[in-house]
Amino acid sequence: MDAITGYAHAIVSLALFAVLALALNPWAGIARGRAGLVPGQMPEPDYASRAFRITRSYQNTVEMTGVFAAVVAAAVLAGANPFWVNLLASLALVSRIAMIFVHVQGIGKANNGLRTIFFVAGWAMMLLLALIAAVAAV
Repeated sequence: MDAITGYAHAIVSLALFAVLALALNPWAGIARGRAGLVPGQMPEPDYASRAFRITRSYQNTVEMTGVFAAVVAAAVLAGANPFWVNLLASLALVSRIAMIFVHVQGIGKANNGLRTIFFVAGWAMMLLLALIAAVAAV
């Protein structure tokens, strides 16, 4: 247990990333229901549709949860520098929260806007986590 104590922020970030997916799941279902869709039916791809934006936020968070879990776990297991693992994991979480907020609120344009900037920032943090895990492992 002592070996992972230094990674507390990264572990909390990992747990909170999963909580985001868990919270977005029923929210997306409710939004689709309010849009008149039957269970399991996906909204038409339309950035003007709040149901679409919430559903895409949920789907994208689920798609990235496994990647986030893998890079955080790899960094912790490889014994990468806890400062960098904690910082990068925390920044990835913050960028995900910001991306969800911007996406759900429909702020900016559908492509290459503020949402994309936050997505790429989180993606970059995960890539850096993977790289520091690889370096620490060899």
